[in-house]
Amino acid sequence: MISTNPWFLLSAIACGIVILKILISTTFLFSLVGRCWRWLEDRCHVYQFYKIHEFNDDFRENQLYRKVSIYLSSLASIEDSDFANLFSGKKPNEFFLQLCSDQTVKDSFLGSTVSWKNESNRSRTFVLKIRRQDKLRTLRPYLQHIQLISDEIEQKRREIKLFTNAESENGRWISVPFTHPSTLETVSMDPDLKKKVRSDLESFLKSKQYFHRLGRVWKRSYLLHGPAGTGKTSFVAAMAKFLCYDIYDIDLSRIRDDSDLKSLMLQTREKSVVVIEDLDRFLAEESGKVSLSGILNFMDGIFSCCGEERVMVFTMRSRENIDLAIMRPGRLDVQIYFPLCDFSAFKNLASSYLGVKDHKLFPRVEEVFQSGASLSPAEIGEILIVNRGSPSRALKSVIGALQSDGVGVGRRDRGGDGSGHGRGDGSGHGRSDESELGGAVVCRESVHWVREFRSLYGLLKKKRSGTGKEGAFFELED
Repeated sequence: MISTNPWFLLSAIACGIVILKILISTTFLFSLVGRCWRWLEDRCHVYQFYKIHEFNDDFRENQLYRKVSIYLSSLASIEDSDFANLFSGKKPNEFFLQLCSDQTVKDSFLGSTVSWKNESNRSRTFVLKIRRQDKLRTLRPYLQHIQLISDEIEQKRREIKLFTNAESENGRWISVPFTHPSTLETVSMDPDLKKKVRSDLESFLKSKQYFHRLGRVWKRSYLLHGPAGTGKTSFVAAMAKFLCYDIYDIDLSRIRDDSDLKSLMLQTREKSVVVIEDLDRFLAEESGKVSLSGILNFMDGIFSCCGEERVMVFTMRSRENIDLAIMRPGRLDVQIYFPLCDFSAFKNLASSYLGVKDHKLFPRVEEVFQSGASLSPAEIGEILIVNRGSPSRALKSVIGALQSDGVGVGRRDRGGDGSGHGRGDGSGHGRSDESELGGAVVCRESVHWVREFRSLYGLLKKKRSGTGKEGAFFELED
């Protein structure tokens, strides 16, 4: 006999409502149906399973396992897994996820859905689950895709090293971690020129098959020329950071002869930027250690082809009196001129160093630049750093340094008659105006810093011949 207790009836109704809600829950029903369907597919052998073990039969590391692990950690769907391991990267605020044991993550490729499971029994294993009907169409391309993506991720994560040639117990090269903060974004360079450089580097990274089809070695060579302090070394650092390549800085003064230079080249690795600085100075010295023929063979001889994915960089202060054999296309693919600072470059420096995009003293600075006076970006940058607490004082100091006739300010590389225009030639033109600059003390401070900076980097005070071009230029010689 059914009880007529009202409390019992209310309890029964409440339980019925709860059960009904669960049964009609869309999420629950879909989940239940999905699980039943997957169970049925597995029993009917609709899927093919592939196991990728951490170690091979000879107990060596399975490179494919490592690449799959890197690839899976980059998938956004790993965040949907019930459990995932969280790790910090080498860089600040860098984190990445890794699939936990016995967890599954899904991925899509060419319209097919696959899943990965991280099994951990006696050894760690990834299990790939793919539909049999998709196996022939997608398996091989999918594994190639995994290798490509994992290589790109590894390249970005790898630690860049700086190598220099010196005798040591481990060989000719010694290395240290490369932590230079320069990037293509921070390099002081014409924006259009910077875009061309970035595009050229990106094109180089993707050109392996193209170079091989042409029968050419996959390498690129740059010539950076211009006065000291114009940013050539910072550009090399930024280039290496952008490519994620190691830097091999070759000191020619340590090279015994041409054969020694060849041997040194053979000991460099792929994915590297090989740098020779101040090449014009070494060629002018004629010390007999390294001949012109040795340099030419180093640039594009048979020994330079013993390795690929390299960027060769040579720096000079001037291309004058340089043998044309060095300058020919093939040996130098890209030539970039780094000029002394003009007003346009100065505004970029003021924005970067001071956070100032406009100022009441800008017209005065522009007037001084138009008079022909100029400094290197490094010299102006040093003045801005010292006076970074006061933009007005910084700009006055720059004006004083430009107008000073005691610093040996160079002319801008746009031609000139060598008359000393803009150099404080005694005519009063180009001299500092104390009433406008707020006193001579500011000028003496700026002159002092420029003198110290020039002394540090060994800048030469000499007249520079005109090029007929204004600013930086970019030459592609193919």
